[in-house]
Amino acid sequence: MAASDRPTKLAVTDAMPHERGDAARNRALLLDAARKLIAERGPDAVSTDDIAVAAGVGKGTLFRRFGSRAGLMMVLLDEDETAQQEAFMFGPPPLGPGAPPLDRLLAYGRERLRFVQCHQALLSDAVRDPQMRFAGPFMLHRSHVRMLLEAAGTTGDLDAQTDALIALLDADYVAHQTADRGRTLDELAAAWEDTARKLCGH
Repeated sequence: MAASDRPTKLAVTDAMPHERGDAARNRALLLDAARKLIAERGPDAVSTDDIAVAAGVGKGTLFRRFGSRAGLMMVLLDEDETAQQEAFMFGPPPLGPGAPPLDRLLAYGRERLRFVQCHQALLSDAVRDPQMRFAGPFMLHRSHVRMLLEAAGTTGDLDAQTDALIALLDADYVAHQTADRGRTLDELAAAWEDTARKLCGH
Protein backbone atom coordinates (compact mmCIF):
# COMPACT_ATOMS: atom_id res chain seq x y z
CA MET A 1 0.00 0.00 0.00
CA ALA A 2 1.40 3.39 -0.96
CA ALA A 3 1.74 5.97 1.78
CA SER A 4 -0.78 8.20 0.01
CA ASP A 5 -3.36 5.38 0.12
CA ARG A 6 -3.21 4.90 3.84
CA PRO A 7 -5.95 6.26 6.08
CA THR A 8 -5.16 9.69 7.42
CA LYS A 9 -3.90 9.34 10.97
CA LEU A 10 -6.23 10.96 13.45
CA ALA A 11 -5.44 11.69 17.07
CA VAL A 12 -7.62 9.75 19.50
CA THR A 13 -8.53 13.00 21.21
CA ASP A 14 -8.30 16.58 20.08
CA ALA A 15 -4.80 17.93 20.50
CA MET A 16 -4.42 19.68 23.81
CA PRO A 17 -2.78 23.10 23.92
CA HIS A 18 0.64 23.22 25.50
CA GLU A 19 0.13 22.94 29.25
CA ARG A 20 2.20 24.34 32.06
CA GLY A 21 1.96 24.57 35.80
CA ASP A 22 -1.44 24.13 37.39
CA ALA A 23 -3.22 23.12 34.18
CA ALA A 24 -0.88 20.21 33.48
CA ARG A 25 -0.93 19.14 37.11
CA ASN A 26 -4.73 19.23 37.30
CA ARG A 27 -5.05 17.20 34.11
CA ALA A 28 -2.70 14.55 35.51
CA LEU A 29 -4.57 14.50 38.84
CA LEU A 30 -7.91 14.02 37.10
CA LEU A 31 -6.64 11.19 34.91
CA ASP A 32 -5.00 9.44 37.85
CA ALA A 33 -8.14 9.77 39.96
CA ALA A 34 -10.34 8.48 37.14
CA ARG A 35 -8.13 5.44 36.55
CA LYS A 36 -8.15 4.51 40.23
CA LEU A 37 -11.89 4.97 40.68
CA ILE A 38 -12.76 3.04 37.52
CA ALA A 39 -10.44 0.20 38.55
CA GLU A 40 -12.16 0.07 41.95
CA ARG A 41 -15.80 0.52 40.92
CA GLY A 42 -16.15 0.22 37.15
CA PRO A 43 -17.04 3.22 34.96
CA ASP A 44 -20.79 3.05 35.57
CA ALA A 45 -20.30 3.80 39.26
CA VAL A 46 -17.96 6.76 38.75
CA SER A 47 -19.36 10.26 38.25
CA THR A 48 -17.62 13.47 37.27
CA ASP A 49 -18.21 14.66 40.84
CA ASP A 50 -16.42 11.57 42.18
CA ILE A 51 -13.45 12.15 39.90
CA ALA A 52 -13.16 15.84 40.73
CA VAL A 53 -13.36 15.19 44.48
CA ALA A 54 -10.76 12.41 44.31
CA ALA A 55 -8.47 14.66 42.27
CA GLY A 56 -8.95 17.58 44.65
CA VAL A 57 -10.12 19.98 41.93
CA GLY A 58 -13.40 21.61 40.97
CA LYS A 59 -15.78 19.89 38.57
CA GLY A 60 -15.46 22.85 36.21
CA THR A 61 -11.77 22.04 35.84
CA LEU A 62 -12.67 18.56 34.59
CA PHE A 63 -14.98 19.94 31.91
CA ARG A 64 -12.46 22.59 30.86
CA ARG A 65 -9.76 19.98 30.37
CA PHE A 66 -11.81 17.21 28.74
CA GLY A 67 -15.05 18.76 27.50
CA SER A 68 -17.25 15.98 28.86
CA ARG A 69 -17.17 12.79 30.89
CA ALA A 70 -16.97 10.83 27.63
CA GLY A 71 -14.00 12.96 26.60
CA LEU A 72 -12.19 11.98 29.77
CA MET A 73 -12.96 8.32 29.09
CA MET A 74 -11.38 8.63 25.66
CA VAL A 75 -8.21 10.17 27.06
CA LEU A 76 -7.82 7.14 29.30
CA LEU A 77 -7.89 4.97 26.19
CA ASP A 78 -5.56 7.25 24.26
CA GLU A 79 -2.25 5.43 24.49
CA ASP A 80 -3.51 1.96 23.63
CA GLU A 81 -5.81 3.28 20.92
CA THR A 82 -3.00 5.24 19.32
CA ALA A 83 -0.73 2.19 19.36
CA GLN A 84 -3.38 0.11 17.60
CA GLN A 85 -3.95 2.80 15.00
CA GLU A 86 -0.22 2.92 14.30
CA ALA A 87 -0.15 -0.87 13.95
CA PHE A 88 -2.94 -1.20 11.40
CA MET A 89 -1.96 1.85 9.39
CA PHE A 90 1.83 1.68 9.42
CA GLY A 91 2.91 -1.54 11.15
CA PRO A 92 4.05 -4.86 9.69
CA PRO A 93 1.71 -7.22 7.84
CA PRO A 94 -0.70 -8.88 8.06
CA LEU A 95 -2.24 -6.15 10.22
CA GLY A 96 -0.35 -3.35 8.51
CA PRO A 97 0.38 -2.56 4.85
CA GLY A 98 1.97 -5.22 2.67
CA ALA A 99 -0.54 -8.05 3.05
CA PRO A 100 -3.56 -8.72 0.79
CA PRO A 101 -6.63 -6.66 1.81
CA LEU A 102 -8.60 -9.68 3.05
CA ASP A 103 -5.68 -10.85 5.21
CA ARG A 104 -5.41 -7.38 6.69
CA LEU A 105 -9.15 -7.29 7.35
CA LEU A 106 -9.08 -10.65 9.15
CA ALA A 107 -6.05 -9.59 11.22
CA TYR A 108 -7.74 -6.30 12.08
CA GLY A 109 -10.85 -8.07 13.35
CA ARG A 110 -8.86 -10.37 15.61
CA GLU A 111 -6.78 -7.54 17.05
CA ARG A 112 -9.73 -5.22 17.56
CA LEU A 113 -11.72 -7.90 19.38
CA ARG A 114 -8.83 -8.39 21.79
CA PHE A 115 -8.61 -4.64 22.31
CA VAL A 116 -12.36 -4.34 22.89
CA GLN A 117 -12.38 -7.17 25.41
CA CYS A 118 -9.49 -5.58 27.31
CA HIS A 119 -11.06 -2.10 27.34
CA GLN A 120 -14.73 -3.04 27.19
CA ALA A 121 -15.98 -0.98 30.12
CA LEU A 122 -14.27 2.23 29.06
CA LEU A 123 -15.20 1.82 25.40
CA SER A 124 -18.82 1.17 26.32
CA ASP A 125 -18.87 4.26 28.48
CA ALA A 126 -17.20 6.46 25.87
CA VAL A 127 -19.53 5.63 22.98
CA ARG A 128 -22.66 6.58 24.91
CA ASP A 129 -21.94 10.13 23.82
CA PRO A 130 -23.14 10.36 20.16
CA GLN A 131 -20.48 12.96 19.42
CA MET A 132 -17.85 10.39 20.37
CA ARG A 133 -19.51 7.39 18.72
CA PHE A 134 -19.64 9.00 15.28
CA ALA A 135 -16.39 10.96 15.33
CA GLY A 136 -12.68 10.72 16.04
CA PRO A 137 -11.09 7.28 16.40
CA PHE A 138 -14.33 5.37 15.88
CA MET A 139 -14.74 6.86 12.41
CA LEU A 140 -11.09 6.10 11.67
CA HIS A 141 -11.76 2.42 12.36
CA ARG A 142 -14.83 2.52 10.14
CA SER A 143 -12.87 4.18 7.32
CA HIS A 144 -10.14 1.56 7.62
CA VAL A 145 -12.59 -1.36 7.37
CA ARG A 146 -14.35 0.26 4.42
CA MET A 147 -11.05 0.83 2.63
CA LEU A 148 -10.06 -2.82 3.06
CA LEU A 149 -13.45 -4.06 1.84
CA GLU A 150 -13.15 -1.89 -1.24
CA ALA A 151 -9.55 -2.96 -1.88
CA ALA A 152 -10.62 -6.61 -1.58
CA GLY A 153 -13.08 -6.11 -4.44
CA THR A 154 -16.25 -6.23 -2.39
CA THR A 155 -19.38 -5.38 -4.36
CA GLY A 156 -22.67 -3.91 -3.20
CA ASP A 157 -23.30 -1.29 -0.54
CA LEU A 158 -19.90 -0.76 1.06
CA ASP A 159 -21.26 1.50 3.79
CA ALA A 160 -23.84 -1.05 4.94
CA GLN A 161 -21.28 -3.86 4.81
CA THR A 162 -18.79 -1.79 6.79
CA ASP A 163 -21.39 -1.02 9.44
CA ALA A 164 -22.27 -4.72 9.69
CA LEU A 165 -18.65 -5.65 10.40
CA ILE A 166 -18.11 -2.77 12.82
CA ALA A 167 -21.22 -3.81 14.75
CA LEU A 168 -19.54 -7.15 15.53
CA LEU A 169 -16.79 -5.21 17.32
CA ASP A 170 -19.08 -3.06 19.45
CA ALA A 171 -18.06 -3.14 23.12
CA ASP A 172 -21.56 -3.85 24.43
CA TYR A 173 -22.13 -6.55 21.82
CA VAL A 174 -18.86 -8.26 22.75
CA ALA A 175 -19.72 -8.06 26.45
CA HIS A 176 -23.16 -9.56 25.84
CA GLN A 177 -21.78 -12.38 23.73
CA THR A 178 -19.05 -13.32 26.20
CA ALA A 179 -20.76 -12.65 29.53
CA ASP A 180 -24.39 -13.52 28.77
CA ARG A 181 -24.12 -16.07 25.98
CA GLY A 182 -20.89 -17.73 27.06
CA ARG A 183 -19.12 -17.34 23.74
CA THR A 184 -15.34 -17.15 23.64
CA LEU A 185 -13.24 -14.50 21.96
CA ASP A 186 -12.05 -17.14 19.50
CA GLU A 187 -15.66 -17.85 18.54
CA LEU A 188 -16.34 -14.15 18.01
CA ALA A 189 -13.18 -13.87 15.91
CA ALA A 190 -14.29 -16.84 13.81
CA ALA A 191 -17.69 -15.20 13.27
CA TRP A 192 -15.99 -11.96 12.21
CA GLU A 193 -13.75 -13.84 9.78
CA ASP A 194 -16.64 -15.82 8.32
CA THR A 195 -18.64 -12.64 7.75
CA ALA A 196 -15.68 -10.78 6.27
CA ARG A 197 -14.86 -13.64 3.88
CA LYS A 198 -18.44 -13.84 2.66
CA LEU A 199 -18.59 -10.09 2.08
CA CYS A 200 -15.37 -10.32 0.09
CA GLY A 201 -16.68 -13.26 -1.95
CA HIS A 202 -14.46 -15.94 -0.39
